[in-house]
Amino acid sequence: MTHKVVICGIDTGSLPVLKQSEMRSLLEKAKNGDSAARESFIYANLRLVLSVVQRFTGRSEQADDLFQVGCIGLMKAISGFDLSLDVRFSTYAVPMIAGEIRRHLRDYNAVRVSRSIRDLAYHAMQAKNKLSETLDHEPSVSEIAKELSLPEADVIFALDAISDPVSLYEPIYHSDDDTVCLMDQIKDNNDGESHWLNSIVLEEGMAHLNEREQKILKMRYFASRTQMEVSKEIGISQAQVSRLEKSALKQLEKYIKL
Repeated sequence: MTHKVVICGIDTGSLPVLKQSEMRSLLEKAKNGDSAARESFIYANLRLVLSVVQRFTGRSEQADDLFQVGCIGLMKAISGFDLSLDVRFSTYAVPMIAGEIRRHLRDYNAVRVSRSIRDLAYHAMQAKNKLSETLDHEPSVSEIAKELSLPEADVIFALDAISDPVSLYEPIYHSDDDTVCLMDQIKDNNDGESHWLNSIVLEEGMAHLNEREQKILKMRYFASRTQMEVSKEIGISQAQVSRLEKSALKQLEKYIKL
């Protein structure tokens, strides 16, 4: 029995699953101007578009809108794909679809970036790709700026303006029993000690923790140390620091609520 799963208004259970030979045949006909074959090929590759769209979930943009943009990327991939290359179509199409969605998100982000800044960023990316082919290393910002005859600050500003924002809860390390997020690596330069140590309730809660748990929390929240710094001083792994910190915070929350 086929389960019906509807994503972006598309019933995935109704999408055809074709063999590579069938896909190849349709693509050849589409490239030769067969509009019916092109339509069938697009329909057969909608799962590919949906899989890419799912990578961009959690943003303010509606999934249906991203799906439509992804379909544009798919059609561009069909037009640009070279049948003489020994490459699967999906390998070529996925970056095209993802790139189309990223451009859409940059151009229609809630924080609007001016056309001149986007154009500068585009030229900077072109210069970066050009230099990457001639240099034996990844080009630096100064090298890109020199290539464009522009100040480094302008290039940095343009590239930062089109960069996708990263969530503080973005996982940067993952194991079977623990996840370390970006926020765990950020140091707070503000002195938070006066906001915590002056609380009698908090001090009483801390008294219920063991010595190592107290030390971890004091270093993390009173001394504004990163988990990596704590792990080096205590002599345990960062993953262990993360687990102990989370456990201690849960205990602390329980005592504070009491």
